[in-house]
Amino acid sequence: MTDKLAEAELVAALAALNDWRYDTKIGAITRDFKFSDFSEAFGFMARVAFVANAANHHPDWSNSYDKVTITLSTHTAGGVTSKDIDLAQAIDALGHP
Repeated sequence: MTDKLAEAELVAALAALNDWRYDTKIGAITRDFKFSDFSEAFGFMARVAFVANAANHHPDWSNSYDKVTITLSTHTAGGVTSKDIDLAQAIDALGHP
């Protein structure tokens, strides 16, 4: 099992990520992505799905027309772990507008 990150580790990891924030209410990192239209948002979600499946670590997410919100936490660890940070980095590497 992967251990939950200590507060200092989480702060350092967030500083290295693009626009991800920590939501204290749910103990997860989250990010909003905005696209030009639904097709672009849906295509991005499909690319994220392949990356997440390969990592065997799946996001909580929502889509509303041109916006995708992704939330990451490791439920078995009770918070954010290195698996979440790794997936956030992989998502950022996919690129987006």
